[in-house]
Amino acid sequence: MNLSDEMNIIKRGTSEIILLEELEQKLINAKKTKTPLRVKQGFDPSSPDIHLGHTVGLRKLRHFQDLGHEVYFLIGDFTGMIGDPSGRSATRKQLTLEEVQKNAETYKEQVFKILDPEKTIVVFNSHWLGKLSFVEVIKLCATYTVAQMLEREDFANRLREKRPIGIHEFLYPLMQGYDSTVLRADVELGGTDQKFNLLVGRDLQREYHQEPQVIITMPLIEGTDGVEKMSKSLGNYIGINENPFDMYGKVMSVPDKLLLTYFELLTDTPYPELAKIEQELKKDTVSPLIIKKRLAKEIVKIYHGYHEANEAEEHFQKVIQEGKAPENIQDLPISKQILKDNKIWVVELIKLTKQLKSTGEILRNIEQGGIRINDQKILEKNVDVDIKEGDILRIGKLNFYRIKID
Repeated sequence: MNLSDEMNIIKRGTSEIILLEELEQKLINAKKTKTPLRVKQGFDPSSPDIHLGHTVGLRKLRHFQDLGHEVYFLIGDFTGMIGDPSGRSATRKQLTLEEVQKNAETYKEQVFKILDPEKTIVVFNSHWLGKLSFVEVIKLCATYTVAQMLEREDFANRLREKRPIGIHEFLYPLMQGYDSTVLRADVELGGTDQKFNLLVGRDLQREYHQEPQVIITMPLIEGTDGVEKMSKSLGNYIGINENPFDMYGKVMSVPDKLLLTYFELLTDTPYPELAKIEQELKKDTVSPLIIKKRLAKEIVKIYHGYHEANEAEEHFQKVIQEGKAPENIQDLPISKQILKDNKIWVVELIKLTKQLKSTGEILRNIEQGGIRINDQKILEKNVDVDIKEGDILRIGKLNFYRIKID
């Protein structure tokens, strides 16, 4: 493959490459010396789920793997205890070591739905950051000034608005940059909100007499609400471990304006086909619903397989579009011992499904009319519902449970 073809693959869906000519030279040198580039991206395990927003960078890492380069999937188990302040208007709540380690384990399982395990080196930055002495931390801090830190927009905004900035937050970009020096990264990927941190990596590599890494920033995709960045905390995310039916249904809830973005960043649909889809949407020759179904099926196929994608499509057609209950409904066993006169508090009933994990999330679904028993909406949060064998509990549009009393 020639340099032009490689660059076309790498540039797909990127926001910015700093610097483009440096990347081209690195690719030329890698081919000459038969030495793969060291490509890095870090992920702080702040929650247990990897969602489609994370996969924008992961898919780019896979492109580098397919081109023969070495990928470092960095789990920020040390930096995760601080929390990346990028784009934040307030200090993040710090996670405990136990929370971070638990989340990190799930990342290791999920990431190989995208990356090639044979070509991926998984590293944890606690292995080196946790060993730095206080003297070494002071030396690291001496490489940057407060004025340089305040060039970062979110820090500058918080200072201007008299919002507190923790000293530990200034350390975050330095630690991320230090990761690049330890790994001697040739390329580092990150979201557009990571640009400052990525540039710190370039600066620190110069301080450590290394050739500075090339930076590739990737777009931040909006979630299912079409407004905010995809985030678990905002409830607008699509997790890559979600079951095929839920994944398909969530993609179908994405606003039409995001269709092309999702196709480009979340699938391998060739550019000629993307151009055709864009024209069809512009000229209104094809319904956006048809395009969205194609997108949903493609995304489910990537993470679950072709057969599951077909089943998810059929399920959506029958349950959502035709309003029918699915043929195969999951049983929900309920012990007689927890019932009082065949009644149970609706919140406790829903918790038994493990579909909605927090009481707050359950109450929101009740208020929004998302809970039904035998197709009757439950609108009271404090009600004890009367249940019997064979009753159908429905949560949202896609999740059905048949009551089985033990």
